[in-house]
Amino acid sequence: MTQGDAPAPRGGVTLTIRSGVALITIDRPEVRNAIGLATVDALDHAITDIAGSEAAVVVLRGGGDRAFVSGGDLKELNALRTHEQAVKMANRVRSVLDRLAGLPIPVIAALNGHALGGGAEVAVAADIRIAAEDIRIGFNQVTLGIMPAWGGIERLTQLVGRSRAMLAVASGTQYDADTAQRLGLLDLVVARSEFDECWQSIATAMAGLAPGATRAVKSVVASLVPAVHPATRENAVEQFALLWAAPAHWAAVEEMTRPKN
Repeated sequence: MTQGDAPAPRGGVTLTIRSGVALITIDRPEVRNAIGLATVDALDHAITDIAGSEAAVVVLRGGGDRAFVSGGDLKELNALRTHEQAVKMANRVRSVLDRLAGLPIPVIAALNGHALGGGAEVAVAADIRIAAEDIRIGFNQVTLGIMPAWGGIERLTQLVGRSRAMLAVASGTQYDADTAQRLGLLDLVVARSEFDECWQSIATAMAGLAPGATRAVKSVVASLVPAVHPATRENAVEQFALLWAAPAHWAAVEEMTRPKN
């Protein structure tokens, strides 16, 4: 992709590449940057563009300052009711996040807002997480009777350890930024007023390294701690699909989406 101003959003996703920094923005304010199927396709296209570019680092953030990614788009995903549809959806999103995690250059998640459910799965697909001090992050899928299936459990376990990952996912706890940093889920937490300057400074510094340096570093780190886990994919997706198609999930969705008096 050529450098310059951001193109018109595709699926709520824009990509700009300037001076070696590829910036992906998920900007769907009407649903707090929730992930829909068109968003997944657009993110996939952006990753393809980055892979064919000379970018040295990727930054992924949400539009605005309320949400990084608030999860899956419930209104859109509600149409997917069967086990087979759930398997197909989970495999599709997981494939795209695996592509993001598997890029040969560092990926920074700049958490401008809350990262919940599927949003937390997007965040842990990055190599580095930088957050504003007032955000929350949590794998709270259990509140809807389901579980993470987009690679989030595996990547979370690598970050915080087995028991802490079990507690986070099985309890659905939403952590404040300071607690998440102490757990190892976030790397840097900064004041809201310093947030943009912080991630921009880090990304610019990485992009300014000697040509190929960020790729060399990522290749060694990835060989020690792989970010993609094909061996667990089938089981994770199957367990998710069983929960997705179960009556308890749809009862929870109905309760959450019911108009409040």
